[in-house]
Amino acid sequence: MDNYKTLINKVEKVTKDKKLDLSSGEDLSIGIMNLISIEEHLFFSAQKTGKKEYLNLLDEVRKMRVELLKEIIKDYEGEVWCISKHLLAASMRLMEVGTKELKKGDKEKATKMFENSYKLYSLFWGLNLGMTKIANDKLQMTNEFQMTNDKNNKTKKVSIFSKLNDFVQKALDCCRE
Repeated sequence: MDNYKTLINKVEKVTKDKKLDLSSGEDLSIGIMNLISIEEHLFFSAQKTGKKEYLNLLDEVRKMRVELLKEIIKDYEGEVWCISKHLLAASMRLMEVGTKELKKGDKEKATKMFENSYKLYSLFWGLNLGMTKIANDKLQMTNEFQMTNDKNNKTKKVSIFSKLNDFVQKALDCCRE
């Protein structure tokens, strides 16, 4: 329970510093995922039909997506902007593949797709809330977000995705008003 409180306190500090409402941010991130998908569909529609009007629409949707992404991605270095966009796009695509696998009755494959989708979505938030760093050629949690994982204050070896997934589950709540 102390770890949960510590995590929430750290998240509140980061979101306050970055002026980000996580419940709105979660909704917005899903909206941005859909805008990325619309861009893809407009591209393919232009190519399949030969109608360049689809490209004009694609440009308008892209401009909207860029402006909305700025609401979530406050600070970035290197290619974090593009990485973030691609994390959202990949997360959405894997989610859609999982849904199709579910419809076909392959629950095991669907579950794997959903898990991978959620890992990418969690990594998006980890990058954009400053929770991750690259050290010794590995993606790690920043010191601010390192936490012990058991009652004896011993650190258990847990993957970065597991830690980020825990964060997203506890901190991002789209149902919070």
